[in-house]
Amino acid sequence: MQNNSDISNEDIYHRSFFLDEKLFEYILSHTSSPDETQKSLIETTSKLGKVSAMQVAQDQGIFLYMLVAAIRPKFAVEIGTFTGYSSLAIAKALPEDGKLLCCDVSEEWTSVASEYWKKAGVDKKIELIIAPAKQTLVNLPDDKKIDFAFIDADKGGYLEYYEEIVPRLSDHGLIAIDNVLWSGRVINQEISDDDTVSIRKFNDHVSQDDRVSSVMLSIGDGITLVKRTN
Repeated sequence: MQNNSDISNEDIYHRSFFLDEKLFEYILSHTSSPDETQKSLIETTSKLGKVSAMQVAQDQGIFLYMLVAAIRPKFAVEIGTFTGYSSLAIAKALPEDGKLLCCDVSEEWTSVASEYWKKAGVDKKIELIIAPAKQTLVNLPDDKKIDFAFIDADKGGYLEYYEEIVPRLSDHGLIAIDNVLWSGRVINQEISDDDTVSIRKFNDHVSQDDRVSSVMLSIGDGITLVKRTN
């Protein structure tokens, strides 16, 4: 999810910034397609204007689905829900007894998400809390373990969310963090806006965190996967 002040409807964010359009189309043509509910959500979100670019890309959606289906989490957390494309992918992959806690501050955008969760028949698996995500995480029971977390919200809050989640990760738990490449701005030292600086600091922190193993992937705008090692 990018800051909508930096993007337009045609922004390259919807594909990895280093891929040209033809190569991206080739990738999508060899990747599982969204189902009809997801296609409808993509269309609905596209009508919101500039903010529509905050939706995760199609290849990120199927990546999240496959990741969650593989680890079969009982309790998952999403930080930053927007109109619900990523949460829909996660919830569809959860086991029957799996639950997803979605954290967001926008009733307007998440009302779209709630509508599509119902259409997809996954609404019973999802709890949405409209409040600052850090407080929602702090309020979780001390013994509540997180099996999967997806962070895709305000970039200045990434480090706080990460530090609340890591101690709660289960033994097999994973964190996925979006926008870690920030359209390549992370390596341009002439760019020093708050979001870019925050992501650089976050990336450095994760790479130096001896509690975890991590890998940065060039899917979409960059996704880092994190697993606790101790």
